[in-house]
Amino acid sequence: MSDAVRMSLVDVHRSAKAALLAQGFSASHANAIANTVTMAERDECRHHGLFRLPFYMNGLHSGQASPDAEPELSMLAPAVIKVDAKYGFSPLALERGAEPLAALANKMGIAAMAVNNALNVAALWPEVERLAEHGLVGFAFVAASPYVAPAGGTKPLFGTNPMAFAWPRNGKPPVVFDQASSASARGEIQLRLRDGKTLPDGWAIGPDGKPTDDPAQALAGAQLPFGGFKGSNIAMMVELLAGPLLGDVLSFEAGERDKANTGAPCGGELVIAIDPVRCTANGDRAGQLEHAELLFGKMLAQDGVRLPSDRRYEARKRTEVEGVMVPKSLHDSIELYIAGERAAERNAYEGDHLTHRKDAGQAVVM
Repeated sequence: MSDAVRMSLVDVHRSAKAALLAQGFSASHANAIANTVTMAERDECRHHGLFRLPFYMNGLHSGQASPDAEPELSMLAPAVIKVDAKYGFSPLALERGAEPLAALANKMGIAAMAVNNALNVAALWPEVERLAEHGLVGFAFVAASPYVAPAGGTKPLFGTNPMAFAWPRNGKPPVVFDQASSASARGEIQLRLRDGKTLPDGWAIGPDGKPTDDPAQALAGAQLPFGGFKGSNIAMMVELLAGPLLGDVLSFEAGERDKANTGAPCGGELVIAIDPVRCTANGDRAGQLEHAELLFGKMLAQDGVRLPSDRRYEARKRTEVEGVMVPKSLHDSIELYIAGERAAERNAYEGDHLTHRKDAGQAVVM
């Protein structure tokens, strides 16, 4: 990467936390957000790494995100825990709910966590990977702002609506996937816009409803679900699980609430944890996990096949030693945040054009 700055993961966390603190986040929120940003950089999921800091800042400075709300935990049912994020960003709420959810799953066999009133611009895999590290099977579902047209339609309605799944393994990192129900993540299109790259076919349509490979037209138009009606149906399922099921909003309602166009939607997230040992008569977790390894082995025996998350784990080994390369413009913007300036703040989502607007005291810095 030309015109880039190499940063260690320690530096990434330190800089992200310092920037968040300087802009007004409490220590607990700054640390939790820096944790998820650093994990994304570590695993080379760059569109959820430092790239996301302006989204957090814009949510804060617009007044839509609380900088210091303490998540409130309560029991809704014997196997259902609720975490009210109180309009803070989700990383702290998810961290606070992780241990209670795991303990509840161990006790009940299966447990669910309803996260409400949380602004979410982070990846989903950290929460399910945490569960798998406790020996649990994990699922997570979250909606977003309305960016995706339903199959056959031309107008944004669904969020990118990612879902994540994790399966524990003995002596190996868990198998984890985190994928949008859209053909691409929103951040992938934004990065291609920043880097001057075109889009693959099938990712998006422009404002005229016709297919486009232009990132700017895609961001002004609508993203497409993967697999046509199949992906569209999954997106609808996620809308229902993360919205009405939890007493929270649908994506288009979250978009209507986002008056400042922060790109940081506020809504619900459903996390489910299952203890494998409680799902068989003999409670043989080791046997269950060994049985799963037969499938993984058959998959990997075929040339060109890799398990979900293998790419991230390979990146993790590399970046823990080598650090990560960060675009200089982004690095410089973070330094401005740390200095207490808001000139680096992300522009209010006008077509997602990542451009500077110093006249408004805001600019996109990617």
